[in-house]
Amino acid sequence: MSIEEQFNRIAKEYDVNRRNFIPCFDEYYEATTNFIASNIEAPQRVLDLGAGTGLLTYYWYKKFELTKYVLVDIADEMLNVAKKRFANISNIEFEVLDYSKEFPSGKFDCIISALSIHHLEYEEKKKLFSDIYNRLPTGGIFVNYDQFCGGSSAMDTWFDTYWISRLEESCLTSKDIEQWKERRKMDREISVEEEVQMLHKCSFAEVKCVYLNQKFAVIVAVK
Repeated sequence: MSIEEQFNRIAKEYDVNRRNFIPCFDEYYEATTNFIASNIEAPQRVLDLGAGTGLLTYYWYKKFELTKYVLVDIADEMLNVAKKRFANISNIEFEVLDYSKEFPSGKFDCIISALSIHHLEYEEKKKLFSDIYNRLPTGGIFVNYDQFCGGSSAMDTWFDTYWISRLEESCLTSKDIEQWKERRKMDREISVEEEVQMLHKCSFAEVKCVYLNQKFAVIVAVK
């Protein structure tokens, strides 16, 4: 089953289970977004890569309601959920496309992404980060909320074992966990350190991991 089919299948349940799959949900999505928003001027145009149901844009929209947003995802059913979330809001657009191959037209002051880029192969990540750099103005920012490996087999075991134990203790069903394990087969995680280096090599002036909780991290890169 392709990644598009996998995520279309779970679109309606996606937000309901998100808190269970991410133990640090509130810090990861809301507190970190609040921190970033407090340090930047309101962007005119934001691109959300792999936007899914629009969850990340929701938290950005709470801080910047007048900003224009473009949400892209390969799974149309996920974007259909996002369209319902932002019904009657005119400054939010939606495009079904594969961002590893193409971008919407125009420049963006800010490009954001949550729990999507870790699905790309290493070389695809490098190309994407270069594409992102080229679409941003000087001073523009890229923010990646993603999941990462531990950087060694020992740390990977620590992180994964603890994460699985938390999921098994949650209210997720056995079906939820089995479907998650299937989706995990598509993960191509790198470490936080690797991604920071990769972004530096793309010529970003400033790169910093501003939030880290085991597998979950938020990296900010400023052009």
